[in-house]
Amino acid sequence: MTLEMNCKPISRLAKAAPRLSAIVLVVSLAGCSTVSGWFGSKKVEPKPLAPNVAVLGVRQAWTAKIPAVGFSLTPAVQGDTLTLASDDGTVVALDGRTGRELWRAGAGAPLSAGVGTDGTLTAVVSRSNEIIAFAEGRQRWRTKLAAEAFTAPLVAGGRVFVLAADRSVSAYDGQSGRKLWTQQRPGGEPLVLRHAGVLLAMGNTLVVGLSGRLSGLDPDNGSLRWEAPVAAPRGTNDVERLVDLVGRVSRLDGVICTRAFQAAVGCVDATRGQTLWSKPASGYTGVDGDDARIFGTESNGVVNAWRRRDGERAWSVDRLQYRHLSAPLVLGRSVVFGDGDGLVHFFAREDGAPLNRLTTDGSAITTAPVEVGGSLVVVTKNGGVFGFVPD
Repeated sequence: MTLEMNCKPISRLAKAAPRLSAIVLVVSLAGCSTVSGWFGSKKVEPKPLAPNVAVLGVRQAWTAKIPAVGFSLTPAVQGDTLTLASDDGTVVALDGRTGRELWRAGAGAPLSAGVGTDGTLTAVVSRSNEIIAFAEGRQRWRTKLAAEAFTAPLVAGGRVFVLAADRSVSAYDGQSGRKLWTQQRPGGEPLVLRHAGVLLAMGNTLVVGLSGRLSGLDPDNGSLRWEAPVAAPRGTNDVERLVDLVGRVSRLDGVICTRAFQAAVGCVDATRGQTLWSKPASGYTGVDGDDARIFGTESNGVVNAWRRRDGERAWSVDRLQYRHLSAPLVLGRSVVFGDGDGLVHFFAREDGAPLNRLTTDGSAITTAPVEVGGSLVVVTKNGGVFGFVPD
């Protein structure tokens, strides 16, 4: 069974886990600009860019090259090291200060998710549903999953945690790959999103995005400690009811702010498992924030800032409409986005004023910008890795 979008086909509908007959919606989120939604919508051209005025000085410090990188292959930052993965299974660790390659390895298969690392152990997930773990660039173990996974594994506390497309969460021993436990979310929703979800550690709690909720699990056995809703399914069909949480998230003082796909942006107190606020929002990429605001984009490319304390709108700019924006990165006095043409855009956190615009290799920026070793790093679809340093 396939679904067709007006401007680009959805690749396929695939079984995530035979035992559950779960269905996964496989869709490239950055592949389409539409006026009014996913189906039957008119394609529109990106809004023309205004001339660039470089208010903030930024210089290119280094570049590196890896094979082509897909939109689900989240990089990992640990100290001054940036670890990246490419579609073909190449895994590379770079010094974020200089771009120098530290090690390179091969997973032996194309990848669907990556990268997770604690600085010693690095893990990715293949399209053949295997976790592959490396230590110092050498494969340590690999083990089979029961379902596809599109979220980077979390490597923490000597374990590897995996959020799979059947909404199961599993833990594996970091030394051997032996499965320690699996918890399966009961329920209902037949579609899940092919996009990096939410999986992180908050103190001694494993925080996971399950459908439209943040869930706090005991990392020792997977038992549920709390659940906090960000968005509830709505609409008349399974696609309209899809509200999976997407990465990245903003964390500050025990509060996690996140986005529910095409539904809402909200903040949760992860120390108490309590939803602080949730506001309607129609975007599909993650958020970042500072102590005053949460930043993100709508699906049409409008950039928004919400007040962290209550979710009310702080400012909004429409300069980048229909430019396929990445999730943001808060960096200094800027909030930074990549776009579908390989451009890097800097806005003022205070009011959204443009500060600078940089070029890369002309191919789409596939993951949210990251900060590592004093460098702002972006990764393009063609495998270009660019390190910039603000003046």
